[in-house]
Amino acid sequence: MYYIKRLYIFFSALSLIIFFFSTEAVKAKSFEINDIEISQPFEINFDKNKVIDLGFKDAFFELIYSLIKSSDFKKIDSVKLNEIKSMIETFSIKEEKFIDQKYHLNLGVSFNKKKIFKYLEKKNIFPSQILKERFLFIPIIINENGNDISIFSNNPIYDNWNEITERYHLINYLLPSEDLEDLNLIKEKLDFLETYDFNDITKKYFLKNSIISLITIGNNEVRILTKIYNDKNEIIKNSSFKSINIDNETDLNFLITNLKSLFEDTWKKLNEINTSIKVPITIKIKNDDLKKSDNFELSLNEIDLVNDYSIQKFDKEFVFYEVLFNGTVQNFINIMKNKKYNLNTQKKIWIIE
Repeated sequence: MYYIKRLYIFFSALSLIIFFFSTEAVKAKSFEINDIEISQPFEINFDKNKVIDLGFKDAFFELIYSLIKSSDFKKIDSVKLNEIKSMIETFSIKEEKFIDQKYHLNLGVSFNKKKIFKYLEKKNIFPSQILKERFLFIPIIINENGNDISIFSNNPIYDNWNEITERYHLINYLLPSEDLEDLNLIKEKLDFLETYDFNDITKKYFLKNSIISLITIGNNEVRILTKIYNDKNEIIKNSSFKSINIDNETDLNFLITNLKSLFEDTWKKLNEINTSIKVPITIKIKNDDLKKSDNFELSLNEIDLVNDYSIQKFDKEFVFYEVLFNGTVQNFINIMKNKKYNLNTQKKIWIIE
């Protein structure tokens, strides 16, 4: 595409003829999955390619699990190895070694974004943008019988929360420091915790995202009211667990795993890509500055909501792009504004000024 644009400008500068080009869609950016580690016994029938294939599968599932909600995991369980390979652009062996009769492999795999999204679309799955974010997490245990609360001490959820994690998780959690002032404030609000916004505590950590979980321990049930704050969003989630003892390691791990899955799904829902919506947007850029159009293409490649784009034509002054966008026109404008693009949208064909 870079060469074609320069070729056109050369001819137009000589005033020979105006060319109209239609290019194939530029490859969207890849999804990169690194540090996939596989080990297999080094035996007589050892096959290195089979080990690499295992790495492809691990990389694929790590990527997909970061893109889709947990309720959709079962839809991709039966994926074939050949399907996975068809979506791989490149791979690299970062390290390989033999230790104690075992072959150890560290693999990096690059997947084609467009092919991944098409695969999920066929499965009727809406992916989410892979946006890793930091959240403040405050778990408050309330004893239903004694009306006591535990935030820092005697709180196994607080103690073990960051011990249970998956590589595909998007949320990174910050737990509050042990602050006597915060503890006393929460105790004062004990009768109003369900409506309290916790802003007096969360503002100390300078994070725009926070999760507050009120965990009520009953005789035979654990009830959890969670408030998730993200910019302008406040989301309430209720969950309950029967016959759970949070002092039991297995039960505790089960509860934490399920809560983290709930939070991941909520975050993904907020950043979901509706791939069934493909809004065509035509944009023209002056062709006297090739760097501007090159940078524009790089910017489009960075936007997961851009389904596809192509150069439709050239004329004496402009390069014309058609962009297919998975979202609203206003959302596209906002994204481009954040990337410092000034779009003139007064006419049918927009202009980058």
